[in-house]
Amino acid sequence: MTRAFPLQSLLDLSQLRLDEAGRKLGELIAGELEASQRHGLLVTYREEYQVRFLAAAQGGLSPGEWQNYTGFLAKLDEAIAQADSAMTHTKQQTAAGQQEWMAKRGRVKAFDTLSDRHLSRQAYQDQRQEQKASDEHAARRHEEKEKD
Repeated sequence: MTRAFPLQSLLDLSQLRLDEAGRKLGELIAGELEASQRHGLLVTYREEYQVRFLAAAQGGLSPGEWQNYTGFLAKLDEAIAQADSAMTHTKQQTAAGQQEWMAKRGRVKAFDTLSDRHLSRQAYQDQRQEQKASDEHAARRHEEKEKD
């Protein structure tokens, strides 16, 4: 009769923690993608606005219009810098999440290995017990035949 794996509750708990780390990692990857897309949109918009500014400057701008264009470009540059910082931060968080997931996966693998060894040991012991019982039964039958 196979006995339960004594560390099954730890295996189950570590599997739950691995699943949670995987979910969290998925969220981090999605956040990193979103930050990257936001940064890309800002860069694209700044380039388009720069082209409009240059086209307007060739046609002549008043000092107020010039100031509006350059002021808005400065604000876009600031937004791009913030988006770049956010993108860097999310990449770092994702890398940390990957490390956490890998550590938890290693723990689950270790418990799985122990569980597999336990099952193999149990199967071997069960097989030996069945063989012993079969041998004893055969020996009794042989003794009974010799008595007859």
